[in-house]
Amino acid sequence: MRKIAISTEYITLGQLLKLAGCVDTGGEVKRFLRERRVTVNGHPEERRGRKLYPGDAVEAEGCGRFTVERG
Repeated sequence: MRKIAISTEYITLGQLLKLAGCVDTGGEVKRFLRERRVTVNGHPEERRGRKLYPGDAVEAEGCGRFTVERG
């Protein structure tokens, strides 16, 4: 499980997917979420604007598993 460090209160799911290298641009996030299974804390998620806080766990099909940490 890879750790994604943030210096802000939260990060959006779209931003996390870009930081993690799952997508190259923000425009690709919508398509990625439509075509692949993404879960946040074990629950399916399709909203690119979903706020993620330290302690949240994300699993993106074909890309990996990530945890959000305060950095």
